[in-house]
Amino acid sequence: MAAMPKQHEFPEVSTVWLRAFLEVARHGSFTGAARTLGWTQSAVSRQISTLEGALGGAPLFDRLPRGVRLTEAGRILVPHAEAVAESLHDAVRELTALREVSGGRLRFGAFATADAGLVPQALAVFRTRHSRVHVTREEGLTPVLLERLTAGHLDLAVVSTTGHAPLEAYELHHLLDESLYVAVHTAHPLARHKGPVRLGRLADADWISGSSRPEGTLLDAALRQGFRPRVAHVVGEWTAKQGYVAAGLGVALVPALAAGSVRPDVCLVPVLDEGGPARAVYAATARGRSLSPAGAEFLAVLREAAAKMPHAMA
Repeated sequence: MAAMPKQHEFPEVSTVWLRAFLEVARHGSFTGAARTLGWTQSAVSRQISTLEGALGGAPLFDRLPRGVRLTEAGRILVPHAEAVAESLHDAVRELTALREVSGGRLRFGAFATADAGLVPQALAVFRTRHSRVHVTREEGLTPVLLERLTAGHLDLAVVSTTGHAPLEAYELHHLLDESLYVAVHTAHPLARHKGPVRLGRLADADWISGSSRPEGTLLDAALRQGFRPRVAHVVGEWTAKQGYVAAGLGVALVPALAAGSVRPDVCLVPVLDEGGPARAVYAATARGRSLSPAGAEFLAVLREAAAKMPHAMA
């Protein structure tokens, strides 16, 4: 008689054996099970004998002159075998949904300006195509989003080169390059200027920025133009910055992604930056980590939306 498995030992049981067991239990005969499975009767019998041996040797069926009948051991095993079969069916359904992007989840983050136009456009299209995917979104600065990505809390993050975050450690999928505008009050002399201006013309202006230091912000562009801007008001939220500009309290830089949401009492003047685009926008993923089918589809939709952004270069 085979040795009984130890109390906490995980038995090595094939799902093929369990399938044969459930069919025999359902039909009450090896012959009926063999017909359903497309096997020979002797093959079914071997599977049952092997299963009995793996579970300690107790018979699972009484062999009768006509058919078989579950033993007490067999009756105990039935619900457990059914649970294994149901669990495997559930796994296959979920994996199929994941592969076909008709289920699963998508966790992504984006910096605030991307949420002004790029991300909503992409998310609306994604929702239409894949309404059953569970989507969660976070907003934050690029360095914070990258930390969340590294920790495995996000599948994808929409980030920018502003802030000098160490992007080299990630897989970067280029979405677009952003040009800059300077936001001025409608009564400002530059409001009627035709064509792009050099930031040097605003070297003596009061600036409204999210930080008192230009380094790592859009005002890096001023440093490239050879002057250090005087930040008169530190204002983090873009809507509030517009209010300060509209009140004539200073000027502010506006990235292309936010250009479509400017209030009517603020005028945008394009900035001439010989150093190239002010910043690049990427979809970042963790290097060496597979992107889920939902993540890959959202990346494709982000690229579609980026190509349609009117003030950016995809």
